[in-house]
Amino acid sequence: MAVSMADITKLRKMTGAGMMDCKNALTEAEGDFDKAMEIIRKKGQAVAAKRSEREASEGCVLAKTTGDRAVIVALKCETDFVAQNADFVKLTQDILDLAVANKCKTLDEVKALPMGNGTVQDAVTDRSGITGEKMELDGYMTVEGVSTAVYNHMNRNGLCTIVAFNKPVDEQLAKQVAMQIAAMNPIAIDEDGVSEEIKQKEIEVAIEKTKAEQVQKAVEAALKKANINPAHVDSEEHMESNMAKGWITAEDVAKAKEIIATVSAEKAAHLPEQMIQNIAKGRLAKFLKEVCLLNQEDIMDGKKTVREVLTAADPELKIVDFKRFTLKAE
Repeated sequence: MAVSMADITKLRKMTGAGMMDCKNALTEAEGDFDKAMEIIRKKGQAVAAKRSEREASEGCVLAKTTGDRAVIVALKCETDFVAQNADFVKLTQDILDLAVANKCKTLDEVKALPMGNGTVQDAVTDRSGITGEKMELDGYMTVEGVSTAVYNHMNRNGLCTIVAFNKPVDEQLAKQVAMQIAAMNPIAIDEDGVSEEIKQKEIEVAIEKTKAEQVQKAVEAALKKANINPAHVDSEEHMESNMAKGWITAEDVAKAKEIIATVSAEKAAHLPEQMIQNIAKGRLAKFLKEVCLLNQEDIMDGKKTVREVLTAADPELKIVDFKRFTLKAE
């Protein structure tokens, strides 16, 4: 049967599908709109299933605050072209608005929300069929407090932060803290928020790194004493290359290997344990300064920590929670 342009346009407005997809669906459904919509939905399901193993590394991340609650939603796709599409961004915004309105706690709750003729998950699947790309609602985060703030990094829809406070806070200061979280990627508010497992792992890494550095210093000192440039013998590849260039002799290489083996073993066996522990603890302290939000240098005033900035504004002001979501690996 012939399908009118008016019907095609109507179905396109109802589904967001392309003109040809709408025409083909209406033709197959013999003009029945409900059947045509089901055909388009099944196409979306087929595309989603076919591309399920592909990586969705682009997308749209949006954040919203209602005052005492803030939310982040991330809808992923495969290409930046689709991510920047107005309909894709609108779908993300609509999902965010629904999640906020229904005060959803989890991603599963968001996916199950009614949207259109189905659920939010159905709407995502339908959009996948329209674009031909894998899509997934992958990120959902919330914070709650007396006041909250959000930050969408340069409006690029790829990085958002949300932060909650224990009391009302100046809007500019709240945004500054949200920007700090975006820029410096803390993992906790303060040291108490860093798990003992992470602290222990950092100590272990610091101890091994410190031991390796102490051994390396001893080896370099011994090589220099033997009139051998440590940079010329720091790997088998360099040794071969530098001999070929005439920078060192075979005798130098043999002597260097002996020094490296002997000094490394001797130094490793007699490392001062207390010194190693002290250096490792210093490195842990540096790590905690870098990853704890309140300990970080303020991005607007490098002479102060975030804790000092908050205290100066209001001694009773506290950060009670924060979340950060980015599409890109860092």
